[in-house]
Amino acid sequence: MVTLASSLTGGSVQEASRTLLEPGGQARTLSVLGTEALCFYRLNEDEHARREEASAARLGKLPDLESLLTLPVGIPVSLQSLDASARRAVRALPAGAVERDRKTVTRCAVRPLHVDLAVVRASGGRQGLERAGQFAPFCRRAMLLDRRPARLDEVLVEADFYGVGVFVASGADVELVLEPEDYRPPRHTAAAWWFVEDLYQRLCSAAAV
Repeated sequence: MVTLASSLTGGSVQEASRTLLEPGGQARTLSVLGTEALCFYRLNEDEHARREEASAARLGKLPDLESLLTLPVGIPVSLQSLDASARRAVRALPAGAVERDRKTVTRCAVRPLHVDLAVVRASGGRQGLERAGQFAPFCRRAMLLDRRPARLDEVLVEADFYGVGVFVASGADVELVLEPEDYRPPRHTAAAWWFVEDLYQRLCSAAAV
């Protein structure tokens, strides 16, 4: 049986995904959103280096990310232009997220990586749709089926409706039979940024960045 971890080599998901991915990406199997997923990502090298140099604290709280999204990147904002609640929120941000002086605050933090694709393993189409569906707000997603279903056409029709890609394992090989829909978020959200930060911290803990 092909698992997500073993499928990283040989006739693998990584090989089968080549036409979908940007150059310079990496792949790692992690427990994300309560399920195991093979995540293809590109590290923001500049942001990663900045955080390392600044010994930046972890960004893991939605209110902090919401506060940061109200600030432009790299442009000083007068503290007096913010209401009292916003000033308190800015002052409480983790170390390394912004630069502050007595009069201004400047946002430094941006997303530390970009997730190109998340692939979940499933024994059937319904299970795959449920697991892959969790990633819909955050990135392109696909399922890896352990075997070719008897009614593959029906699985593909439903997966295509939801924009979920489909890989099928056959022995040691993996075939991409349906490309995932492109990820086009209508706007940047704190929740989507939180997903990236959570993945980044897991990768840092695993020494994969």
